[in-house]
Amino acid sequence: MAGDSVRVDTWVWGVRLAKTRSQATAACRAGHVRVNGSTAKAAQAVRLGDEVRVRLHSIDRIYRVTGLPVRRGSAVEAAKHFEDLTPPPPPRVERPATVVRDPGAGRPTKRDRREIDKLRGRDEHFFD
Repeated sequence: MAGDSVRVDTWVWGVRLAKTRSQATAACRAGHVRVNGSTAKAAQAVRLGDEVRVRLHSIDRIYRVTGLPVRRGSAVEAAKHFEDLTPPPPPRVERPATVVRDPGAGRPTKRDRREIDKLRGRDEHFFD
């Protein structure tokens, strides 16, 4: 293997996106790693300038390869090998407070359910 590329699973492990190399390989097998838009197998080569998309903890992250790590190093050293292109997350939408009923109050009546729906911002004619 030339010095201008490295396996994608080794790169993901080397820049500390996965805790172990086997976890990086499993992420590739599961289809959670994409290189330049196409699903990557574990042995696929990654070169400088490639775009790597990794799905971590149900969040898609986008990275540009700026270096090829020879070994797994510290987090500071690993940060030199990629550029984070992930867009900022959308602002959180305020959700109405949950309705708390007294213990032992039984099931809500039809009137109670209508009031709960109004609090949650649902229309009266929800299914029309």
